[in-house]
Amino acid sequence: MQTRRTVAKSRTRRLEFAEAAPAIPAHSPDRLSAAASLVPLGEGLYALIIGETASTEGELSGFRAPIVQVSAPPDCEGRRIEIIGTGQQETWLRHEGGTVILRSPPGGGVIVVTAYGLPAQLAQVPPIEVERLDRSRANGGTIRSAQPPDEPHEIRTEIIVHMERLGDRRFPGPGWVGNRGKRLRIEAFSIRPIETLTPRDIEFMALGPNRRQAPWVTDAKLCGTRGRGMPLTGFAIRLAAHAQEQFDVVYDGAFFESGVVGPYRNGELCTPPIGDDPLEAINVRLTRRCSE
Repeated sequence: MQTRRTVAKSRTRRLEFAEAAPAIPAHSPDRLSAAASLVPLGEGLYALIIGETASTEGELSGFRAPIVQVSAPPDCEGRRIEIIGTGQQETWLRHEGGTVILRSPPGGGVIVVTAYGLPAQLAQVPPIEVERLDRSRANGGTIRSAQPPDEPHEIRTEIIVHMERLGDRRFPGPGWVGNRGKRLRIEAFSIRPIETLTPRDIEFMALGPNRRQAPWVTDAKLCGTRGRGMPLTGFAIRLAAHAQEQFDVVYDGAFFESGVVGPYRNGELCTPPIGDDPLEAINVRLTRRCSE
C-alpha cells in the first residue's frame, strides 16, 4: 500500500508571537528571532520530515542558530502526541533538518514546529512534510496488508544514528540512513521495528577503531559511543533466534574511502576493504520471508 504524503506547509497555521513588556525591538541584538507552525495530526503513526532551514548560521550567547524545536503540547485533557524514541515532550534539530517519528493518540493532536534564527533576520519555518507510516485499519483494528502473499513484506523500522557534529538523528527506514558523501562519521546506532516485530526481536553490533567489537545489543539500545570521537568501522544485524525462520534482515554500509559495501544479511559482518575506514551511512531492509 502506498503511503500518503502531504506537504504540511499547506496544512499548517502560522503563529505570530506577541512579546510581553518590556518591549524589545524586533531586530534586537539581544534575542533570537522565532517563527512557528502548527501541524495537526489524526490518530496514527507518522514521520514528520523537516527540511533544511534557509537562514544564516551563527551564534548568540553560546546558542547555535538556526535550530528547530519539535514539541508536543497537551490538549485540554492532558493528552499529547508521543515523540518516539526521545522520552521527552520535545526534540531539537539542526539547520539540516531531519525526521521525527510521532504517534498521535485517539482523537488526534497537534505538533508545534518552531524555528529560531539570528536577530538580524526573521526566522523562517523550514519545509515540513508528513508521511503516514501505519497501514489502514479495519475489522476492529486488524492491520490488513495489500501486498500479495508471494512477495516479501517489508517491516518498517526506526533507526537512530549518532553522527559527529550532528549528534543523534532519527530516520524512518528503508533507505540510506546517515549522510553519504559528506564524510560525517557514524559513532553509534540503534534499530527499532515499528510494526509486526518488537524491539527485542532484532539484535545488532558494531566495530570501532582497530576492529574492536562492541557487544551485541537489542531492545533499541544504542550500539557504539557518544561524544568520544570514535567512529564505527563495521557492523552486523541479525534477528533473535525465535524470529530467524520467518524474517530476514539485509544491510549495506557506506564508508569514507571504500564506498558502498554489501549487501550482507542475517548477522554477517559488514566491513570495508580499507582498514579503519569510517562508516558514514547504513541501509537496512527487514522483511518477512516469502510463503512457499
